[in-house]
Amino acid sequence: MDDEDSPAPTPGYLVWLLANKWRVAVDRAVAPLGLTHAQYALVTALYDVQRTGERPSQRRLADHTGLEALYVSKLARALESAGLVERSRDPHDPRAVQLALTEQGQAVTRQAIAMVQELLQRLLAPLGGLDAPRTRAFTQELTTLLDTPLAPLAPNDNPRRRNP
Repeated sequence: MDDEDSPAPTPGYLVWLLANKWRVAVDRAVAPLGLTHAQYALVTALYDVQRTGERPSQRRLADHTGLEALYVSKLARALESAGLVERSRDPHDPRAVQLALTEQGQAVTRQAIAMVQELLQRLLAPLGGLDAPRTRAFTQELTTLLDTPLAPLAPNDNPRRRNP
């Protein structure tokens, strides 16, 4: 079978490949700071929320990042062990755990943001860079797809998928 007979990759497959490529690139970029891509996502979300003066709960950060609450808890514990995050009980809800970046966590997060911004500039160079019109259009298309709610599958649905 030659390339002409091969089916074109689906948009879902291409999004999956791109997400994995970018995750690996971010992992490599922030590794010198002792962070993983998932930890980077958490500390940057915490950094953004904390700048408004809020001390968010793990649940709020899970909702904000799209990560599972249990995974956020695991990440927060690891970041606490590294001295980047403080975890404390919410005075209004003893079941909830609030998070805050330490001074060291804020410094590391600022470094990581700068590193990832430079990485994004390189990754988006084929579209003209981070601030290019093609990048803005690409971002809008992705936002449209992300804002579209998923319809739940009916119990008898058995979708046939070649790839994600």
